[in-house]
Amino acid sequence: MAGGRGSAGARPRRAIAMAFAVACCCCCVLAGLGVADAATTYYVGDGSGWSFSSASWPNGKQFHAGDVLVFRYIPWMHNVVAVDEDGFNGCTTPPGSRTYTSGSDSVRLAKGNNYFICTRFGHCNLGMKLVVYAA
Repeated sequence: MAGGRGSAGARPRRAIAMAFAVACCCCCVLAGLGVADAATTYYVGDGSGWSFSSASWPNGKQFHAGDVLVFRYIPWMHNVVAVDEDGFNGCTTPPGSRTYTSGSDSVRLAKGNNYFICTRFGHCNLGMKLVVYAA
């Protein structure tokens, strides 16, 4: 009978140990998904949208690679072109630049400087351009 009692007592301990192991695994998985990995969505220009005043919009904000910028604008009036530094400085569209025209475009930030211009009606030359640094 003593053997029977020992076996019965071991079952609850094994169940507790198994539950503890599962809980530890879950905690490790959740820690791996940490808040630092969560992307933040930003609306360029806030309530004003993508406009001539957007150049100063990033001031005071901290962006990270993977964050998403949403450009909202009137499609026949503006567009968004993701360019390199030369395209930004010269208001040109280098080969391989991505052009967005929907009026509600989501762009995921890469690490480093991310450059955007509007190529409609000479808007870039009038100051409608934006650089966002993502850490």
